[in-house]
Order: sequence, then C-alpha cells, then structure tokens
Amino acid sequence: MVERYAGKAAVVTGGASGIGLATARRLASEGANVVIADLDESAGTKAAKEVGGLFVQTDVTNREQVEALFQTTVDRFGSLDLAFNNAGISPPDDDSILDTGIEAWRKVQEVNLTSVYLCCKAAIPHMQKQYAESGRKSSIVNTASFVALMGAATSQISYTASKGAVLAMSRELGVQFAREGIRVNALCPGPVNTPLLQELFAKDPERAARRLVHIPAGRFAEPEEIAAAVAFLGSDDASFITASTFVVDGGISGAYVTPL
Repeated sequence: MVERYAGKAAVVTGGASGIGLATARRLASEGANVVIADLDESAGTKAAKEVGGLFVQTDVTNREQVEALFQTTVDRFGSLDLAFNNAGISPPDDDSILDTGIEAWRKVQEVNLTSVYLCCKAAIPHMQKQYAESGRKSSIVNTASFVALMGAATSQISYTASKGAVLAMSRELGVQFAREGIRVNALCPGPVNTPLLQELFAKDPERAARRLVHIPAGRFAEPEEIAAAVAFLGSDDASFITASTFVVDGGISGAYVTPL
C-alpha cells in the first residue's frame, strides 16, 4: 500500500463501525495517524487500538466536544490533514413525510447535518492556520448520499433532506476556502452493506429488494469501497478536486433501466 498519509493526521467521525471503521483502517494502512470519534466508547477504543490511533469519545452534536476533538488531534499529532465528517443515523421512524414526526425530523437533522456544520466550523480554523504558517494543505470529506441527487418513493424524508443540505454546504465551503489550501468535497455513496443498512432491511426485506433492483452493479457497496474513495479524495492525488459531488453508487444515479 502506498503511504499517501505518512506523517498526516486524520479525524474520522462515526469511526467505530461501518464506513467510518473501514476508512480508519484504510487511512492507517496508508500511514495516517487516525483519530476515531464516536459515542460508543467500547467499539471506539477497540477500533483505535486496531489501527494504532487515538479514540476520542465525542457527541458530534455537541459544539464543545467537537471543538475538543479537533484541538486534541492537533495537540497530539501537530496537524489536521483530513477531517472525514461521516457520523450519521437513519432511524426507522424517519419515513414518509406523512408519517415522520417533528422529533424524528429534528434528531436526524442534528446528527446528520448540524454535526457536519460543527465539525467543519471547528476544523477549518486549524487548517487555515497551518496553511498560513507553513503552506500545509488539508482536506475535508463530508458524507452526503446519492439520495441528495435523486428522489425515492421509499422515502426517509429527514435523512434525504439532511444529505441534500450536506451536499450544498460542502460545495459552498469548497469554493470559499479553495485559495486557503483547504479542499472540501461531498462523498455520495449508494447503499452500503453496513450494520445500519442490514438492521433497516432485516425489518423490511421488501424495502431491500425494492432498492436492490435499481442498482446496475446488482449489489450494495462494501464499506471498503467507500473507504477507498475517501482515501483518494483526502489525498494529494485529488489535489485539483474541490467543491465536488463525488458519487460512488454502483451506477444508480446514471440508470434508467437496469440489467436483468
């Protein structure tokens, strides 16, 4: 494995499982000092030990805890080179707009959208400072979703709205800070074979089948495939990519009719 992240520090929120854990493993394999942020202390500690990194228990909807996360990273490793703002939820009570209550709406917005706002707000000043002082460039990758680009009759209305907002915010930040050595991109995965998806579809196999038929690749993504995209976007190999919508969806957003 090429060590594109040797001597670099990367923060991964939601890093104890799913896409976050796969990304932490990938970044560590490329030489990164990985800081895993998660609410789950047990899983987060285990993940950090596995990748030789640091675990910081963090509620990503709490401003003080988010600020402490990035300050701890800089204090420990001397830089902040990649912020992968990935933590998110997709609860079963987030459904059609006709059935989704305001509390479910607000909870999803807080975790999926406000957390990304807080993480970017806390990370960017550190990145500005290191660029001004040493010319050291950095990257932010925010997890949006292919549903930010498409409509679905099997709705999760708050999730979809939150990811659309993450996409728009990432684009704006990518433009605003492009001349300060900071790249900001939105990653838009298709459905990924994670515990979150497995739990959702185990309760409703018809929902899983209804989605699967629309994927030209004929399967859900594996977390490692999304991790590879994050590792690319955060690296110098993507040095001219910013304010982009980076879609990794097995062809869903390009399809009209899928193969039999």
